[in-house]
Amino acid sequence: MSPFHLTRTLPEDATDAALRADVLAGLTGMPKTLPPKWFYDARGSELFERITDLDEYYPTRAEREILVGRAGEIAAATGARTLVELGSGSSEKTRYLLDALTELRCYVPVDVSESALTQAGRALVAQRPGLDVHALIADFTEGLTLPRTAGPRLVAFLGGTVGNLLPAERAAFLSSVRELLSPGDALLLGTDLVKDERVLVRAYDDAAGVTAAFNKNVLSVINRELDADFDPAAFDHVALWNAEREWIEMRLRARAAQTVKVQGLDLAVDFAAGEELRTEVSAKFRKDGVRAELSAAGLDLTHWWTDGEGRFALSLSMVRRA
Repeated sequence: MSPFHLTRTLPEDATDAALRADVLAGLTGMPKTLPPKWFYDARGSELFERITDLDEYYPTRAEREILVGRAGEIAAATGARTLVELGSGSSEKTRYLLDALTELRCYVPVDVSESALTQAGRALVAQRPGLDVHALIADFTEGLTLPRTAGPRLVAFLGGTVGNLLPAERAAFLSSVRELLSPGDALLLGTDLVKDERVLVRAYDDAAGVTAAFNKNVLSVINRELDADFDPAAFDHVALWNAEREWIEMRLRARAAQTVKVQGLDLAVDFAAGEELRTEVSAKFRKDGVRAELSAAGLDLTHWWTDGEGRFALSLSMVRRA
């Protein structure tokens, strides 16, 4: 069997400390906000998998279509011997790249979930003789050190997750990725594209209410982890398009005035009737904007692929040569 390595660069208590800091800052700020990463406990991850199968939610299908059709071109353009995937999760979509990258010797999945990394990593080494899997338990938004592996390297950040970062956060993230790369290395980036507002809103407010349950699940996470008393039924799911900023916002709107106690933080939080808690920003992109953001980080966009309906894009960019 091929080697499987698991390295932890995230302290054991880092997740708890980050949750406490994010909830304290977010619930005492104006307006109130929470980062979307706290959606993804076991229940949230299950709900998101259901979302990706919904008719209204096109990004997963659109990105898969591009990967299926263009993986060979990605392999030819990069000649990658190491594939690094940020936020790898189950590594489900990665197999299209793994199949196409004939020179690949090492796969480096990066995620905060040890269980997801272990399950996906062990399955891959059993299926792919000769592939070295070196999994990293790490938060890629907090700086990352990669293992020494053969180049050229391809860093993949799929799913449009980059859109969950605010503009300043995106700039810092792309610059940090550039610092990981050497001449000849590349970044494969998934970005959801600007389109009709109705299509976008439906993708985040489906008729079956799965996304509403996913959104409210963050309250259950806080209840469990920080001994809070949120009543998810006391909040309505809201998804809206911010045309000026070109992003979708998911919010939770208080149905009535209420006070929520977060015992783990010794905190009482007042909500006015109709007050909203923003739980996610999901930016949508245009090609020129993606090119400009990559360029500012020292990366040159060389390839741009979209699905047949022009809903989603994968871009390939290379380290700018001096």
